[in-house]
Amino acid sequence: MGDTDTGATRALVLHPDITSDANRRDAAFALDEAVSLAVALPGLEVVGADSVRLPKPTPGTLFGSGKVEELGRRIKADDIGLVLIDGPVTPVQQRNLEREWKTKLLDRTGLILEIFSDRAATREGVLQVEMAALTYQRTRLVRAWTHLERQRGGLGFVGGPGETQIEADRRAIDEQLTRLRRQLEKVVKTRTLHRAARAKVPFPVVALVGYTNAGKSTLFNRLTGADVVAKDMLFATLDPTMRAIKLSTGREVILSDTVGFISDLPTQLVAAFRATLEEVLEADLILHVRDISHPESEAQSENVIGILAELGVKETTPLIEVWNKTDALDEEDRKGREAEADRKENIQAMSALTGSGVDALVQSVTDLLDRDRQLETLEIGHADGKKRAWAYEQGIVVSETRTDTGVELKVNWTPVQAVRFSRL
Repeated sequence: MGDTDTGATRALVLHPDITSDANRRDAAFALDEAVSLAVALPGLEVVGADSVRLPKPTPGTLFGSGKVEELGRRIKADDIGLVLIDGPVTPVQQRNLEREWKTKLLDRTGLILEIFSDRAATREGVLQVEMAALTYQRTRLVRAWTHLERQRGGLGFVGGPGETQIEADRRAIDEQLTRLRRQLEKVVKTRTLHRAARAKVPFPVVALVGYTNAGKSTLFNRLTGADVVAKDMLFATLDPTMRAIKLSTGREVILSDTVGFISDLPTQLVAAFRATLEEVLEADLILHVRDISHPESEAQSENVIGILAELGVKETTPLIEVWNKTDALDEEDRKGREAEADRKENIQAMSALTGSGVDALVQSVTDLLDRDRQLETLEIGHADGKKRAWAYEQGIVVSETRTDTGVELKVNWTPVQAVRFSRL
């Protein structure tokens, strides 16, 4: 049921526009984003999308009985195999709607998990997606119906496995989560070693962050020449990609491309991907890439800043706001945005697609990385040859004076380099 001639599942996207929600988004933009999410999942063909206005959610079925019947007729007529609801759906609501409509249903969290599962490439990414999926699945265990019940062949229409089976499912999930955490700890230790090795590399780390589909990977490719996936698709990048590059000024940096953020990202996913985003915590400079042509660019920006704060990124970390996709604006808007960016500090208007404004961005990166440098004198003992070698590798030594106990180095370095030195 619900398959097309190509084998793809026919999907209907529904955005519940709950009028009593004071924080609700513009329904049209929210629906567009929901469709983009659906398109990002292979094997789906979106054959319909609608925003459904609701005064408030109905506890048992989300939608009112009349709307449930109306949608049921449409689902049957259009041979829909999957309904995607852009918002939270309780386990009871999901069970009742699937029974009523006789089709599979995914809420926003479930869909994002499916996409993450499809995109995760590194061992750490895969483990974190599995943990997030299990945590989500654990919350879906309800009396008379579970996801796991389907795997046992149950239809979920009558009766159910009862509390005993639910507890068994819950215990099985908890045991699997414990196993995954142990595996993840080993992987994270390996990444910590890699990061410690990188701390000795004489290059600052520049992290690209931004709302999903803002153009980070396109900018990354333009700056590095790397062949990173850069599609007009949400969550095209899920694992950090790092490249050492030489800027046009001759300065060398490590550029890190990260997973895109999104509004209403489920809490368990923010936690699960914290380690994937830990490169941002270590960054000397953050480039916040914004799709300046998007109607909700301001709201997207606020969402990114909020998640950065949740991750624990220090407010003192230098940040350049990159107003990307100026090529998608009409000439008047483009000139207005470019003039506005020129007036403001640490904002660069550009197009990663055409290359317009990239040279100015590179110059800003160089200037900002050098701006916070300060002169200090270090006393290094005879036994600390590694520290002296590191200082020279970093290119921060201004002068060296021999002393009875070792050497006195005068260095010109950034606060981040000072922290790294203290960890050696």
